[in-house]
Order: sequence, then structure tokens, then C-alpha cells
Amino acid sequence: MTASITLVLFDMEGVLSHYDRSARVDRLAAISGQTPEAVRHAIWGSGLEARADAGQISDGDYLAALGELLNYPVSREDWLSARHASITPNKEVLALAERVAEHRRIAVLTNNCRLLTDHIGFLNPPVAQLFGPHVYASAAFGAAKPAAQTYLRCVEQLGVPAAETLFVDDTDANVAGARDAGLQGYKFVSAEALSAELERCGLIERT
Repeated sequence: MTASITLVLFDMEGVLSHYDRSARVDRLAAISGQTPEAVRHAIWGSGLEARADAGQISDGDYLAALGELLNYPVSREDWLSARHASITPNKEVLALAERVAEHRRIAVLTNNCRLLTDHIGFLNPPVAQLFGPHVYASAAFGAAKPAAQTYLRCVEQLGVPAAETLFVDDTDANVAGARDAGLQGYKFVSAEALSAELERCGLIERT
């Protein structure tokens, strides 16, 4: 029997917001004077972003390494400008999360470095306003989704049993990782389908 749900834990990019990777790349390419291909390699091809998301390097070392790869001194402001360009809040899903918050706890768990959560008020104001301090980057837990450690340390910090947590993500692997860690998992495909699932679970009332 499925445990009752105390907490709904949302992924951010791809769920609470739309993520435009190309916009991020193009902005950083314009700032650094490098090609989009060089930027994509520096962030993802080199493995740098994965290391930062897993908390293996500090934010300062991350920016320094990115600057070395791009042969340009990438500042915190440069990084924030590029990330801001990539994020568009998903108003429909945020409205659902707000309805859940009327009766249950809500939080965010995103694969990101601490730069994102430290500056969430600038990068994604609606998420910052709705979730307050409960926006967590995987880097803070020393591992990235779908590692079990990421979910378990997050719910431990929130003081909620894994079995009483519903995790919502748009990636199969991350949902499977949550279930393997003992959480309940739901793969996000649309706001309409999520609304139906939340109603089915008794987390929001029918409209």
C-alpha cells in the first residue's frame, strides 16, 4: 500500500520552468567571444557541469575552470546572465504547486550547483517566492540525481520520510532513482497530466 504523501518534491527545469539550453549557450558565447560549440564542450562535454552538480568542486573553482576552458574570465555575473536567459517559469505548474502547498509541504530538488540556489531570486523569482528557502541544489548533498544520496539527504534535511515524499521530474532516470531511494515518483509530461495525478493522490481538490 502506498504511504500517504506529506511532501511533494519538484524538479525545477523541465517541470517548474522551461529550460532553453541554447539560450544559455548563446548568451555565454556572446559574453566570452567563443563559439557555441566551444561553450557546449566547456560546460557539458568536459564533464565540468556534472562535477559541479555533484558538489565535487566549489562554485569558485567551477567558474575558474569554465573560464580556463573558454579562455575568458567568466564572472559570477556572466554565469548568472547566461542561466537567467535559459529559464522561463512554467506558470501552469507553479499554480499547481501553489495549490498543493495549501495542504502539503512543497520543495524543489534540482541538479545544479549552489550558484543557482544562492541566486534563485534573480534566476527564477516565482519559484523563489513560492518555495522560499526550500529550493535545494544537488551539489549541497554531494551527489546528483539519480543517485539515492541526493534524494535521501534532501528529505532528511526536510525532516520527511522518503516513503511520504512524491518526487516529480521530467526524466525517466531521475524518477527511477527516486523510487529506488524509497520515494514515490511521477514522471512529468504536462501540467494537465500532473493535475490529474495530484487530484488522484488527493493532493489538490478538483476544480
